[in-house]
Amino acid sequence: MKKSENIIKFIYLPLFLMTVVSTGCQKQEVNSKPPNVILVITDDQGYGDMGYHGNPNVKTPTLDAFARESVRFNDFHVSPVCAPTRSSLMTGRYSLRTGVRDTYNGGAIMASSEITLAEILKKINYKTGIFGKWHLGDNYPSRPTDQGFDESLIHLAGGMGQVGDFTNFFKKETSYFDPVLWHNNEQKPYQGYCSDIFTDQAIDFIEKNHKEPFFCYLSFNAPHTPLQVPDKYYQMYKDTDLSQGIDPTLLPSSPMSEKNKEDARRVYAMVSNIDDNLNKLLQKLKSLGIEENTIVIFMTDNGPQQPRYLGGMKGRKSSVYRGGIRVPFFMRYPAKYKGDQDMDQMAAHIDIVPTISELCGAPLPTDRTIDGRSFLPALRGETLANRSFFSYWTRKFPEMYNNIALQKGDYKLVGKTDFDAPIGEFELYNLRKDPGEQVNLLMQHKEKATVLKKEMDGYINELGRSKNLVNPPRISVGTPHENPVYLNRNDAGGERGVWSQENIFSYWKVALEEGEYNLKFKFVKPIPQGGKMSLELGQRIHQKNNAQEAVDELEWQNISLPQGSFDFTPFYSKGRSRYFPFWVQITRVN
Repeated sequence: MKKSENIIKFIYLPLFLMTVVSTGCQKQEVNSKPPNVILVITDDQGYGDMGYHGNPNVKTPTLDAFARESVRFNDFHVSPVCAPTRSSLMTGRYSLRTGVRDTYNGGAIMASSEITLAEILKKINYKTGIFGKWHLGDNYPSRPTDQGFDESLIHLAGGMGQVGDFTNFFKKETSYFDPVLWHNNEQKPYQGYCSDIFTDQAIDFIEKNHKEPFFCYLSFNAPHTPLQVPDKYYQMYKDTDLSQGIDPTLLPSSPMSEKNKEDARRVYAMVSNIDDNLNKLLQKLKSLGIEENTIVIFMTDNGPQQPRYLGGMKGRKSSVYRGGIRVPFFMRYPAKYKGDQDMDQMAAHIDIVPTISELCGAPLPTDRTIDGRSFLPALRGETLANRSFFSYWTRKFPEMYNNIALQKGDYKLVGKTDFDAPIGEFELYNLRKDPGEQVNLLMQHKEKATVLKKEMDGYINELGRSKNLVNPPRISVGTPHENPVYLNRNDAGGERGVWSQENIFSYWKVALEEGEYNLKFKFVKPIPQGGKMSLELGQRIHQKNNAQEAVDELEWQNISLPQGSFDFTPFYSKGRSRYFPFWVQITRVN
């Protein structure tokens, strides 16, 4: 295994180099057309969840070989959690600019005004497809098909079987098997294991479109919880000693519980399944003769959710320490870049759009701030100018100064303190000398910390005023683009932490067209008889008594609703209890 700290100089090949390659019995003139782009991202797979990064207990032969064939970005950063990472990945912008501030609670809907990588490439005649996890809005106008994707096969919300994914939620421990997915916005049942389904459908998309440039976004929901995996893969790990062959100083500082160990075994099993699927994908490129002229990227969206080997880094998913935001990133493009190279300059998710746009010859939007930059100059051996990288994570907006960080050059300032804390309560790390963030240098470098804090405050002020936060995205109801509309729990705002509770008060932000509607309210469990169903829309309130026996669904027919932007607030009340629907189906009938 090559150490991630090794520095290898790059060999630069001009963008339009013409090469003839032989793949099987086919010959192809490489770069006579723009490159194909395949972006593979996994969910909650940590930096240490592969053999190439020093973990002898997980079997990832395809991924390890791919890493050796690729340009390896050894200092690549993302957001601490998934939806923010995905919004930045699609737009080149910090997630707060896009309206994405959370993974649920109404904060994982990206504004439709955002311009995605799919839209950028579609303008230069790429075919575009997404397969797997989107997590940036399940309703018009924020679905993948509304944001530049020609073909879309996704599950809803942030995780298959989570509350927002109501088509699979009630399957509980089998939600990853034989799921109901959404193909081009229509529900459709599939047979098999989710990661296999997404890969097979991505391969089908590639086969149909490989004669023209294409962009394929293969976005696995694994190894995110629930940790469901085919038994054949679990059997590979059921007796694995997770500490075998690993330097104890690189393992979690606190002993792993038996549940932690079992979770890790299941994660490794899910990763091995992904590894096999990656092999199928790469073999298909070879058989189609398009391997040379296809950019293939592998990355993950954040650090691991559960404690396990992480290469000695501090923190996990949701943390601004490196264990939460430093992830694998491998890019293979044989027609342009020699493989087995290390890129040690800092790069991030916000850089993908500018970089891919440059490689494909697609112009970037000029009417908005693009926070990222192309890292192609670094691949030509140039030293990129120091720039700042802002990180935060809470369930709402950036908190002063809680779980927040600013990295610039070798130094990183971390806030895990109060809004009025003096500078001495912050943390300062030299990442070049201390990649594990173990030695707080704040007291030795107060002046540098003060400068970084001032810049951090600037990011908080600027991003916190983003128009898509001030006026958050709304779900459009009553348009011809989506009928019926399903409002799911992932996008419900109101009380923080709304999930699968029965007694909770919440709402959905909607933009409603005037018309007549049928409404169906679905509850987690049967509601008690003799209560009252209410719907609040601004100053208009509809209410109806329920004389039925205990049921888990109520329906209203031919209800006239007004036009406007509202907090759509339904609840069933009896006594002091108020029951919030699990989902609402809204069908416009006139």
